[in-house]
Amino acid sequence: MRRLNRKKTLNLVKELDAFPKVPESYVETSASGGTDVGADVLDLAETMVASADGLIYEPVVFDLSPQQKEWQRMLQLIQSRLQEEHSLQDVIFKSAFKSASTALPPREDNSLQSPDACRIHGHLYVNKVAGNFHITVGKAIPHPRGHAHLAALVSHESYNFSHRIDHLSFGELIPGIINPLDGTEKIASDHNQMFQYFITVVPTKLHTHKISAETHQFSVTERERVINHAAGSHGVSGIFMKYDISSLMVTVTEEHMPFWQFLVRLCGIIGGIFSTTGILHGFGRFVVEVIFCRFRLGSYKSTSVPLPDGHTSNHLPLITDNSTH
Repeated sequence: MRRLNRKKTLNLVKELDAFPKVPESYVETSASGGTDVGADVLDLAETMVASADGLIYEPVVFDLSPQQKEWQRMLQLIQSRLQEEHSLQDVIFKSAFKSASTALPPREDNSLQSPDACRIHGHLYVNKVAGNFHITVGKAIPHPRGHAHLAALVSHESYNFSHRIDHLSFGELIPGIINPLDGTEKIASDHNQMFQYFITVVPTKLHTHKISAETHQFSVTERERVINHAAGSHGVSGIFMKYDISSLMVTVTEEHMPFWQFLVRLCGIIGGIFSTTGILHGFGRFVVEVIFCRFRLGSYKSTSVPLPDGHTSNHLPLITDNSTH
């Protein structure tokens, strides 16, 4: 092996750089036409589920077409009714509308506008423990204590976490089921803004005459705030969905009444109608008889008849024909 002299060795060390530097004006463009975003899951067991395991990033236009706006308006209307009438959820579970589509319809117009947003769709397999699904700037890099998102090269002024949730569900996908976050739309008022969704997932079994499946329903509370470290509002800008699995299970079943039981109840209803009618008829007859008896007694006027001994009698006189004896 040839030994290098001192001067050549020094030049070789200067050229060696394990951490190459990046120019200040360097910008890396992602498939969405903007800066890189990362979506992944980190659960309570510190298990990381990367977006590459089932999520797809698609460049789209954020503004909806007229048909898509109508679809979103109808979905938000259904959501408002579900919040007012909670029993409607059972009706939806039992009906399981096969014809009702909960997916965003495709654009009917060929927009010439360049994509200004990124649509993330797909599915992820997670453990049945509490976790955190989040979307933020920078690709996720795992490390022993979790993972980190590399966003040092992205300017905070370019952040925009305005988002629209077309569909979010846990478990088996059932057509027609409306989930609480379907149709949600949030517009960011600041570049450094955090959107948080706290989700409680409840395992649910459906057993109806139309469908039999195991899925999950969930409830959600929302919170959003602006990240301002100077004001004490710390955190990371992005969309965070913290979910927890409930230890309870809900079973929705649909049972049909046997025909013989229907006949027994029908006979009972008919008998009750006849009995009630008889009672009302007897009571009405009694009232009519009392009223008419009093009216007849009041129509006769009593008269005083003098007696030979000077007394008077209030009895009615006997009316006979005039005759001589």
